[in-house]
Amino acid sequence: MEKKATTKKIIRRRLIGEVVSDKMAKTVVVKVVHVKAHPKYKKRYQVSNKYKAHDEENLFRTGEKVVIEACRPISADKRWRVIKKVK
Repeated sequence: MEKKATTKKIIRRRLIGEVVSDKMAKTVVVKVVHVKAHPKYKKRYQVSNKYKAHDEENLFRTGEKVVIEACRPISADKRWRVIKKVK
């Protein structure tokens, strides 16, 4: 029997957040907000993380909602890439 070459599609992690800084060259800082529930009291609260993401053409500005995707390390801090703007 012949073996068919199968190519696996890499599923990368994607997050939606807001650009909070665009002052660096080819880099934006994206704030991602998650809603968590307290394990005992069940109260919901917001937790946020900031990620530095690669923006090759400096297209995205502060205040815009964007989608970022995990990628290989680009620099010491950057492990995310901006994919598109959310409407």
